[in-house]
Amino acid sequence: MMKGKIIGVSLGPGEPELITLKALRALEAADVIYCPATYGADGKEKSRAWDILRQLPVDGTKIRTFYLPMSRKREEALAAYDGVCEEMLRLAEMGSTVAITAEGDAGFYSSANYMYEKLSRAGYPVNLAAGVPAFIAAGASVGLHIVKGRERLVVIPGDVLVEELLEAVVAKRTLVIMKVPLGEAILRPFIVRHPELKYHYFEQVGTPDEYHTTSPEKILSRDFTYFSILVIQPS
Repeated sequence: MMKGKIIGVSLGPGEPELITLKALRALEAADVIYCPATYGADGKEKSRAWDILRQLPVDGTKIRTFYLPMSRKREEALAAYDGVCEEMLRLAEMGSTVAITAEGDAGFYSSANYMYEKLSRAGYPVNLAAGVPAFIAAGASVGLHIVKGRERLVVIPGDVLVEELLEAVVAKRTLVIMKVPLGEAILRPFIVRHPELKYHYFEQVGTPDEYHTTSPEKILSRDFTYFSILVIQPS
């Protein structure tokens, strides 16, 4: 029988005020809070999740960061997740309430999904506190109605296929593309070939480095960042 519990806490896209009351209460009630981090080119630890947490009324002594290698080879990241899961299971067995934080919404393209499944198989299903996805916050930040009336919306990760893009154009669907750099080899020529479409490009939504443009020329001049979103709407 479980003694403690494990909660997946969504932090929202970056702006601390976009965290839900339920998520904040879960953080306040947790005995330990796990927070993903990476190392930048300068060797310093970086964590968007920690940047959000430190602006919230949460006891910082409860927070533990864990390092996630930024590599297309998933083996290293999975090994890091396995280690964190073992720690969380030990704490939960001792009766602790453990929170795992995730940016945006914990159930929406979240890399923490692997941990949730592993913990569930171990007999500790993770309760999720929902959050605001980055593309919703992006639209709100510039007063953009992403879809209206009976319009259709498709959300896809950055590793897009040309066929997906063309299908959306023909069907007059709005496309939201997350993590744009993953598909820039396809997206850049697509933007050039389809100037008739409406584009909204966002970076670092909800942070001091937030950027937005609707100019195809300015979009094409950018070095796409990992935390970027492209909204393509029919003309």
